[in-house]
Amino acid sequence: MIIIDDTLISDELYTEYFVCDLPACHGGCCVHGDAGAPLEKSETKILEDIFSRVKPYMRPEGIETIEKSGKFVEDIDGEFTTPLVNKQECAYVFFDENNIAKCAIEKAWEQKEIDFKKPVSCHLYPVRITRYSNYEAVNYHRWPICEPASKYGKKLNVRIYEFLKESLTRKYGEEWYRQLDEYVKMTLKK
Repeated sequence: MIIIDDTLISDELYTEYFVCDLPACHGGCCVHGDAGAPLEKSETKILEDIFSRVKPYMRPEGIETIEKSGKFVEDIDGEFTTPLVNKQECAYVFFDENNIAKCAIEKAWEQKEIDFKKPVSCHLYPVRITRYSNYEAVNYHRWPICEPASKYGKKLNVRIYEFLKESLTRKYGEEWYRQLDEYVKMTLKK
């Protein structure tokens, strides 16, 4: 484990490899699972504010779900998540011409309609953050759906933390990422 500031980081972030392989997995992480994407409290307000600009990129099923459930929901643990369509895909998902699940929020961001890329938990995947009273645990979430990404990352020689440089920097800042990168490079030299 690596400790930086108030984070406890799993060694798997640099011992394992990962690069999303959408043609192989079809964006399965946005479709399968038992809950929507975890949201930070600040992101619930953002979703309220941007919904009208994201809506044109959404499927009718997602819009209907949000009209019934809200732009976010509270799970059994009291955490906020994105709502699910029929207990399956995230309400903000659309499917492209190759039937790959993609994010309507990110599509609106790509089109410069909004300045919010997507929920940080989605941006960080396959990393999951668990909050404790004095620190956050930063862990690799293994899921068979992402096996193609592990193989692709290994083929390209890209470690998880390298693949997630942008999102880890977004979450924890440039200095935090610099410290992680230095630690990994020193450790791998040994």
